[in-house]
Amino acid sequence: MSAGANIQNGQHDDGETRRGFMQMLAGAFGAVGLGAFLVPAVNSLNPAKDTLALSTVEVDLSDVPVGGSKTVMWQGKPIFIRHRTAEEITEAEDVDVQTLTDKQTDESRVEKPEWLVVVGVCTHLGCIPQGQKTTDNHGEFGGWFCSCHGSQYDTSGRIRKGPAPKNLAVPPYKFVNDTTIKIG
Repeated sequence: MSAGANIQNGQHDDGETRRGFMQMLAGAFGAVGLGAFLVPAVNSLNPAKDTLALSTVEVDLSDVPVGGSKTVMWQGKPIFIRHRTAEEITEAEDVDVQTLTDKQTDESRVEKPEWLVVVGVCTHLGCIPQGQKTTDNHGEFGGWFCSCHGSQYDTSGRIRKGPAPKNLAVPPYKFVNDTTIKIG
């Protein structure tokens, strides 16, 4: 018998079947194809390079008077910066945290009591609340009012009334000096 003639019932001399080899080969091609599809698909979910370039922003606060506000953009989102008055600070600190939907103290939301820094996006459906201008509707609690569905935030950016489930988010920030903050 020749070496090639030693095939019986679809088996080679080494015990592997042609069918097993073909299945393994098909599986390998399928895995490579799936990887070729998934890598770009998952990569497309990452932030764009221009957004990543804005991962930090320094903001000069020297032009914001007491009682005034400033809006800057960070990672494509508006950031509300408010130079709070002594009255606004007292109002925010005197709130009974147990009555809040999203229970956070004012102290846990600020680095310096006179400066509040929050992401200006309503936590209900992503609208931009009013309240940055002195002529805007500030709602019953003196903070921000989302006219789309009636969510109202206090002078600490905490949800006090309406359908929003969470407080306005506090972005990562730190004071570089007395008049400059770095967000991100």
